[in-house]
Amino acid sequence: MVDGLLESLGVPATAYKGGNHPVHTPIDGSQIASVTLESKAQVLAKIDVAQDAFLAWRNVPAPRRGELVRLFGEVLRAHKAQLGELVSIEAGKITQEGLGEVQEMIDICDFAVGLSRQLYGLTIASERPGHHMRETWQPLGVVGVISAFNFPVAVWSWNTALALVAGNSVIWKPSEKTPLTALACQALFEKALQQFGDAPQGLAQLVIGDRDAGEALVDDPRVPLVSATGSTRMGREVGPRVAARFGRTILELGGNNAMILAPSADLDLAVRGILFSAVGTAGQRCTTLRRVIVHSSIKDEVLTRVKAAYAKVRIGDPRKDNLVGPLIDKQSFNAMQDALAKARDEGGQVFGGERQLAEQYPNAYYVAPAIAEMPGQSEVVRHETFAPILYVLTYDEFDEALRLNNEVPQGLSSCIFTTDLREAERFQSASGSDCGIANVNIGTSGAEIGGAFGGEKETGGGRESGSDAWKAYMRRQTNTVNYSRELPLAQGIVFD
Repeated sequence: MVDGLLESLGVPATAYKGGNHPVHTPIDGSQIASVTLESKAQVLAKIDVAQDAFLAWRNVPAPRRGELVRLFGEVLRAHKAQLGELVSIEAGKITQEGLGEVQEMIDICDFAVGLSRQLYGLTIASERPGHHMRETWQPLGVVGVISAFNFPVAVWSWNTALALVAGNSVIWKPSEKTPLTALACQALFEKALQQFGDAPQGLAQLVIGDRDAGEALVDDPRVPLVSATGSTRMGREVGPRVAARFGRTILELGGNNAMILAPSADLDLAVRGILFSAVGTAGQRCTTLRRVIVHSSIKDEVLTRVKAAYAKVRIGDPRKDNLVGPLIDKQSFNAMQDALAKARDEGGQVFGGERQLAEQYPNAYYVAPAIAEMPGQSEVVRHETFAPILYVLTYDEFDEALRLNNEVPQGLSSCIFTTDLREAERFQSASGSDCGIANVNIGTSGAEIGGAFGGEKETGGGRESGSDAWKAYMRRQTNTVNYSRELPLAQGIVFD
């Protein structure tokens, strides 16, 4: 299924055949490759190489570093179709989403190239005569990237493009569920390296490994920044371990994203927003819409419309003309069924959620997206289940809707559909949504790379991608220069 694709992307057969770790496609559950997991000792050796690469790369002018990223973007453009198809096969995304993820990679390369000439600091007025102050940003070191299966290539590119123009080296440990797309990205990056010509060896490396490999990156003091994407449970382990050695983290963890649906909302627009946000990627986005907080006066009409839209959703092979592909594996399916059972136990009325196409794909896990009308924001609603479950809650007063939006442990994405200017502005104010992303008349998913991506509370608090997220990959330095012949002290101190 994948041999020809991997060959066209430059991955040698030895990298995905004869290994000790089988790779399965969620499309039909079949084994499509086997890779070799690397040991902790091998990871440590790669950190050695990455450290040497950083020491050389940090001295390369930033615009020259940007040239490498520009070349990588061009390589991605030339191989967008093949890499997008591989994403669909390995992660189960529909074709459009697979291609969209590769386009995100191209977009962040473009962003980072421009950024390579804009790593701006500040000039600061000094209180001492004959002095000036400035703030500069310096390369940080080896950046460790640990990514999840649901965005197997884009998240790595967000981190790597920025880290490289910032003067760092990178080591990437992808999910064990999606190593083939990582092998393809590494091969494509090496094409860009060949065109670039004089980058240090080991500037961007790949580690195919399990938990031990990830722990090696997390615990090594030569890795000053670890960017990790995954569950809140994973973040609870990674964050304290990196902090214990005074390292930095960017944590992109759970999301329990809500839409407030106001009485004045354009329902045609809102239903489209619900459909894409709730069932896209089979509910396996960190920004998936998981809660609709709908005004009681329009609840019945909204539910009727959403159920009708769900009934038309095409479920099946993501490479064909379908809107929803499979869950990643049986474990995800079981978690979804457990959550729906709990929703019923907590007084919910559940529609959908059943397994689909089991006879055709006995080893794959396709499901009908589920809607659970809940009497309140119960325990199961407050928990993120990585599957297409949409919980429906009602409200009467706008303050109640805001409270429901914010009363979950996670704080990634949120949105409101309204034509009331006061509600829209309140939602995005200090007393409104407490999430890192707050949208008006657009769903919770589908973020652009120009804005910083991330959230608050148990979502982790880190930021990736656009805006000034680049600062996380650099160290801040305050400089003072005395160009006088005197040595005045700050705060008027006299020390004779």
